[in-house]
Amino acid sequence: MIRVKICGINDAAAFDTAVEIRADWLGFVFFARSPRAVTGAQAAALSARHAGGPLRVGLFVAPSDAEIAAVLASVRLDVLQLYVDAPRAVEVRARFGVTVWRAVGVASATDLPTAAGVDGFVIEPKPPAGATRPGGNAVALDWTIPAGWHAPAPWLLAGGLTPENVAEAIRAAGASAVDVSSGVELVRGRKDPALIRAFARAARGAIQAF
Repeated sequence: MIRVKICGINDAAAFDTAVEIRADWLGFVFFARSPRAVTGAQAAALSARHAGGPLRVGLFVAPSDAEIAAVLASVRLDVLQLYVDAPRAVEVRARFGVTVWRAVGVASATDLPTAAGVDGFVIEPKPPAGATRPGGNAVALDWTIPAGWHAPAPWLLAGGLTPENVAEAIRAAGASAVDVSSGVELVRGRKDPALIRAFARAARGAIQAF
C-alpha cells in the first residue's frame, strides 16, 4: 500500500484527521517563514492528543544544532526532515541519533541522489524563482523524472500533490510514498479535513507503475 505523509500540521482538526486516516507520518514545520510553522511547545501540545498513530516528522530549514535540540527537548520526533546539503544531513544524523530524511529539489534526473548517507529522501521540485521557502510552494514535479530511478534509500514524492492528481503522480513516478501539504488546504496554511481524507483515499487506491 502507498504510504502517506500529511505535512504542515498546525491545528487540532488536522492532527486528529491525520490520526483518523491512519497516516504513516504527520509533519510539523519548524521554519518561521512558513504559514504552517509551529513552535516546539505547540507541536508537543498537538502530539499529546494521541500517544500513538503516525510517526512525527519535524521539518527544518538549515537548522543549527541548538535549534534542533530545543525542539527535541519539547517534543519527541521520529524523523528529522532537513533542507540541508548532504554532509550536513549526515552530521545531524550522527549528532542526534534520529532518523533523517534529506529534502532534495529536482529539476532533472541528474539532481536525483545516487548515494544515501541518510535514511530517506523527500523528492520535490526546485523552488520557483522568488520563492521564500525551499518547499511547500504548491509546484508539481515532472513526475517522469524519478521513474526508473534506482534510489539509494526509501523516498517520498512531494510537490503540488492534490487529491485529484496524486494517483496519476504515483503511477508516473513509481512512488511508494507521498507527502502533501498545501494540496489539502482550502485556506493557505490550514488543512481541510475533507481534503486530507480524499487525498489518503486517492493515494492508497493508486497502482504503482512497476
